[in-house]
Amino acid sequence: MRFVTYASAAGDDRVGLVDGNDVHGLEPGVTLLDLLDADGLQAAGERAATSPTETVLLSGLTLRAPLQPRSIRDCTGFLQHLRNCQGAADIPVDERHERFPAFYFSNTAAVIGPHDDVAISPGSERFDYELEVCAVIGRPGSTIALDRAEEHIAGYMLLCDWSARDLQIDEMALRLGPAKGKDGANTLGPMLVTPDEIESHRSHNAFDLAMTGYVNDDLVSEGRWDSIDWGFPDMITYTSRGTHLRPGDVIGSGTVPSGCLFEHYALDPDGFRGWLQPGDEVRLVIEQLGEIRQRVVAGVKPEPLSSGH
Repeated sequence: MRFVTYASAAGDDRVGLVDGNDVHGLEPGVTLLDLLDADGLQAAGERAATSPTETVLLSGLTLRAPLQPRSIRDCTGFLQHLRNCQGAADIPVDERHERFPAFYFSNTAAVIGPHDDVAISPGSERFDYELEVCAVIGRPGSTIALDRAEEHIAGYMLLCDWSARDLQIDEMALRLGPAKGKDGANTLGPMLVTPDEIESHRSHNAFDLAMTGYVNDDLVSEGRWDSIDWGFPDMITYTSRGTHLRPGDVIGSGTVPSGCLFEHYALDPDGFRGWLQPGDEVRLVIEQLGEIRQRVVAGVKPEPLSSGH
């Protein structure tokens, strides 16, 4: 099943089941997070298919983020991405990345929809996208065993972790991880795709699906999901150690190799196309999961601190 959250002509946002070119809407007032909390995703999909409150065309709909997550943990699943970036960031890839899928918490308040404009982070001159996939937790759990981890996944979505690289590099030198460099926007969407929809594409510890990224229709990023080093079972087992994962928590994969401008800057600074500018359009696509298409716009000016920074 594939679920979206969309703006209904009735004036509210609704969850809908995607059926080809149609969307079968559920009753008003029910969010995707509500359905995950109630373990009611399957029943809701069947209800939408047989007795929708409305049926509308998918094309032309205003899509929201499929859900507002309770948390976002963004892991370092693709180690080649780190290797590609290490030179420009002057941060060697620590061998501990091969022992566990390190992660940081991102900003749930910054979640936006798949077609929303994206504002450049205040004070940034090196604004970037990151092409990722994410898993959405559907079943709660704590200290989850590796061989049971996938049972906790309700579905998958595309994730774009928008990044202010100049701010990020300044912050990470302080050994506290990314903060304002990753604080501006996180795109989720366009839909939540349940695991059964992509099971036939299973490969290694992931799925054999292409991940591509375009800036102003120029192909910039090209990778595959199954090139990942740490798959979602390992990520779920690691992130759930000694704590609780809840329905609606999001686990990000990290950036697929070539899946951001920073990698191209690091590998070929002389041929670098430049950072994102107001008016640029970014289109990110993952086979079977859909695409997001967003316009970059100017951000606000930063208010100075007492230090003048």
